[in-house]
Amino acid sequence: MSISRLVPPLDYLRAASRTSLQSFELARLNHAANLKREIAALIDQWIQERSEATLARWMLDHHESLHNLPSSAPETLASFPEPEVDPLPDSPMPRAVIIRAPPRLSNAQRAVPGPITRKTHKQKAPAAS
Repeated sequence: MSISRLVPPLDYLRAASRTSLQSFELARLNHAANLKREIAALIDQWIQERSEATLARWMLDHHESLHNLPSSAPETLASFPEPEVDPLPDSPMPRAVIIRAPPRLSNAQRAVPGPITRKTHKQKAPAAS
């Protein structure tokens, strides 16, 4: 698939009115937005195809071990051991103790000893001719 590059009609654009230039600009922006939407759809499709191909490759690499697994869901679930501890106990968890952090900039400002004075700049001497 080759991409053809169109050259804008410069003679038309030079002679066009403001309204025509605005219309041309909007048409180009609309076309660009449509292309972006098409590209996004193609990228989504490409990602889907690549992920399915990767899954197939993984299944090919693990083909023997996959055939040794039980085929039905109850058999698969039965192969997992029962948990020894209830993950959601009925007794409520103790409340967490929240300790407030100190203010971030509590000591950042120091008292200034007296008024702030401006430094004076030396005047440059005029160049001798």
